[in-house]
Parts: sequence; C-alpha cells; structure tokens
Amino acid sequence: VFFGVHAIVTVAPVPRTLFTLSAGVLFGPLTGLAVTIGASTVSAILALLLVRAIGREAVAARMSHSVLDSVDESLRRRGWLAVGSLRLIAPVPSSVVNYACGVSAVRPVPFALATAVGMLPGTLGIVVIGGAIGGETHPALLVLSAVCIAIGLSGLVVDWRLSRGSRSEPAPAGSRQAGNLDSD
Repeated sequence: VFFGVHAIVTVAPVPRTLFTLSAGVLFGPLTGLAVTIGASTVSAILALLLVRAIGREAVAARMSHSVLDSVDESLRRRGWLAVGSLRLIAPVPSSVVNYACGVSAVRPVPFALATAVGMLPGTLGIVVIGGAIGGETHPALLVLSAVCIAIGLSGLVVDWRLSRGSRSEPAPAGSRQAGNLDSD
C-alpha cells in the first residue's frame, strides 16, 4: 500500500522526502531504500508517460529553436547521463525532471535506469535518517549530498561537452553546412 500511494501521489509535484523519510521509519534502511527507489522510479515513469500522452506533441510543436532541437537530440542519444546527473543534484525537484523529460525525446528505459541509480545516494541518506529518527543529521550526510551535487554537475558538463563535440563535427560533403550553397 505504501509503495502504491508513494508511486501515485508523487506523479504530481509532491516532494518525495516525506515518503522517503517515512519508508526509513516504517521499514528500516534496506527495505525502506528498496521501496523508495522502486516507488520513485515507477512514479517517474508514470509522469513521463502521462506528459507524453497529454502534451508532448503540443509542446514539441512550440520547440522549434535550434538550441532546443540540439538539447532534445542530446537527450535522445544520451538521456541517461543528463537524467542521472540531474537526479544526483538534490535541490532539482524530481517532478520537474520527470515533466521535462516527458516532453523530450529521452527513451523510457534509459530514463528509468538513470532515475533509479541517480536517486540512490540522496535517497539512501534520507532513508538512513528515517531509520535513525530522533537524532541530528550526521555531518557525513551533508558531505554525501555535496559529493552527489558535484558528480551531478560534472555529468551535465560532460554531456554538454559531448553535445558540443558532435555539433562541431564536419558536415557531410555536398551539404550546405560544408559550404555548398548551390540551390536545389
């Protein structure tokens, strides 16, 4: 029941933290972690599919700028890296990532895997706090959060550099980009 409520309620922009903390209190760190990661991943997939069913086409029609096209192509090819990196950055709301990915071309399986792996460190910290409720936050958890944010930002920089590199590759011979300005 907890799993189902968590998965359904957090499709909406409801913070997962209360559910994550509660899972630690109710189920302990190991089971709480498994329940929370599973329910959060199911919720993220549901949000992605819901956005795609309701509004991807309407939003995609308005996304006609070359920069947005480039970002969308990057998400289609390497969405797991961007999604995983964003999941590691705790202040980025999960629902925002879910909805943004819903209007992008990111594929569902890499999205789901990156979601589960990317949420793991931050979720572990909160579940452990829930399991040990009543004490103060251990400084090591703050260090863990800082490390996750740094790894997440590094992943975004790597993705940005990879996408810049693919745009600077030479255009095929005979294309307008290669200098062929002959009219068709």
